[in-house]
Formats: sequence, C-alpha cells, structure tokens
Amino acid sequence: MSILVIAEHDNQSIKAATLNSVTAALQCGGDVHVLVAGANAGAAAQQAAQIAGVKKVLHADAAHLGDGLAENVAAQVVAVAEGYTHILAPATAYGKNIAPRVAALLDVAQVSEITKVDTPDTFERPIYAGNAIATVQSGDKVKVVTVRATGFDAAAGLGGTAAVESVPAVEDTGLSSFVGRTVSKLDRPELTSAKIIVSGGRGLGSGENFTKVLEPLADKLGAALGASRAAVDAGFVPNDYQVGQTGKIVAPQLYVAVGVSGAIQHLAGMKDSKVIVAINKDPEAPIFSVADYGLVGDLFTLVPEMASAL
Repeated sequence: MSILVIAEHDNQSIKAATLNSVTAALQCGGDVHVLVAGANAGAAAQQAAQIAGVKKVLHADAAHLGDGLAENVAAQVVAVAEGYTHILAPATAYGKNIAPRVAALLDVAQVSEITKVDTPDTFERPIYAGNAIATVQSGDKVKVVTVRATGFDAAAGLGGTAAVESVPAVEDTGLSSFVGRTVSKLDRPELTSAKIIVSGGRGLGSGENFTKVLEPLADKLGAALGASRAAVDAGFVPNDYQVGQTGKIVAPQLYVAVGVSGAIQHLAGMKDSKVIVAINKDPEAPIFSVADYGLVGDLFTLVPEMASAL
C-alpha cells in the first residue's frame, strides 16, 4: 500500500501543514510518497526528501505549476495517482482548492478535515463547529483526504533520506491563469504556525486598542496576533487575523483570548490549543468553558499589568 501526500510549498520550502499531513499518512500504513509540483522547485523537493518517514519524493517541474493553480496541480496529481490507495492534502486554502478537484477527476468521495485515523479506511472529523465528531468509513478504491493540521503532530523535518524522482509534468489545462498575488508581510510569527497567540475580540472596542493594549503583550511573549470574527467584522483588524471556523484553525502552545466572548465559531478554531488563558469582564462568557486559566475583570487594566510583569 502506497500513500501520496500533496506538498504545499512556495517552490523554495515546504509549508508546515505538509508535515502534519505526512504524520496522518504514516498512520494510514504503507509507504508514504510526497508530490512536489512547482516551477524550479528543486529546493522544496530536496527539503521534502528529508522529512522523516517519507520513502520517495515525486518532483514535477513546469512553469504552469509554479503558482499552484488548482486545475493544473490537480491534473498533475491524477497523472501520478495510479497505484496509490490514499491521496492526502493539508486542509489549508491550498489543499482545499486541489483535493476536491482530484476527487472529482477520480470519481470518488472526499473525506474532509480529518483529525484522527482509526484504520486505513476509517477516519474521524469534526462536525457542527467541532461540537460532534463523525466517524467516516470510505469504501472507495482511492481515499482522497484533507488533513486538519491541528489534529496531528508535525513529522520531523529532518532525518529522512528519500529518493527524489522526476516525473513528467502535465500540460497546462488552460482553465485558469495567474494574475497576481498580494502577500501580507508581518513582523510577527504567522498565525497558523505560531506557538503563542494573543487574540482580541469585540471587547477591545477599536483597532487603536488592538495596537495600544494587545501589541505590548504580544511583543513580550513573541506572539502572533489573532482576532475573533466580531472584531474583524467591526473593522478593528484585517481578516488575516481571524481565528475560527470561518477563519484560521490554530492550536498553539498558548492562546490568550482578550475580550473574546467565545462564540461557537471562534471556539471551533482554537479550542485544541494546549493552554488557553481568557480575560473577560463577563464571568458567564462561553470562553471560560474551554479556558485553562481565566481572569474576570477590566482588560484595559489587566492586560497592561500582565505585560509589565513579563
């Protein structure tokens, strides 16, 4: 049995969510191969070869694969899919764009956002914003699966000695074209990979208070900044900050929720955090139901005191 993991990368390096997908693949059993489809992506392929547990790296290189257009990458996956029992992709924007197309082209059902592998054909995935766990069994000859990164530990990025095999690149499908990319550049850690996150909610009252109250604490902790949907909808911060079911799913070592009430959709995105600290003036706020430590009081007093004590 062989399992294929679709690597998310920037042509130079492998994205962190790929390592979590490799762990899920290893739990399915069999040999794990990684597909790196890109343009001048030799460095990414070599990095993939060093991931612990990977037996082989398939490297497809062509200009039309360089920007990760879903139609072209999906066609490349299907071109090498023969002989694989499972095809896994990270449940990121990249993976969610490609995996459904692969499943459709292979005429199989997709199993989405798994958090546990029970057996090679049976998986667990959250439903109802994480309030229930569904056990899904697939009878398809090829299992196309997306992997929620927070459900699996990352595979070691070093220690592997996989062979890198070049495979023919498919022709450009011509179904889409790359127009441009606007990349947000932050001095802080990237939200989905940060070990510490300080997150603000509507209780902060304004975008200025995010800067004045939260940033000093985040600076002291070396943390990424996040936000609830209510704070994003109110225009306090850009939607890149949003944590939750409709934002980014995170599971840092420490999550500090400041002025976040704890709506279901927000909890679905952060309740797997290792340690959760909540600061809110409402003792009945739902966030306290998942918090390991809670402070009830005025955040405009408590947060500066916390920052000054660090």
